[in-house]
Amino acid sequence: MAAHDLTLEYLTTTKIGEKGQLTVPKQFREDLGLENGSPFSVLRLGDGLILLPEQQRFDNLCRKVVSSLTGAGLTAADLIATLPEARNRVYSRQYGKTTMGKSSRRRPGRRRGK
Repeated sequence: MAAHDLTLEYLTTTKIGEKGQLTVPKQFREDLGLENGSPFSVLRLGDGLILLPEQQRFDNLCRKVVSSLTGAGLTAADLIATLPEARNRVYSRQYGKTTMGKSSRRRPGRRRGK
């Protein structure tokens, strides 16, 4: 996959097909590691469109999250330690009550793996 380059350049011209489909030239599909069915975000910027491969968008989001957490002095262990409390808050909002301790509590009559 190509390195992340923020240079804006004119690449090529393409046409919209009968079913509204655009063809991304082979060279660019190969450079970006795109395959059939690769998802894209379509962004409108004034009179233009920006096509952004979803993987790139996800990678950018991950970099921003890592940067923010690192800047705040947090580690992966710090985040993992907050999961039980966060799960309880979500459960409480969803069901209007708090959980009853650890997740090992099960409904009577139910067995794991069944």
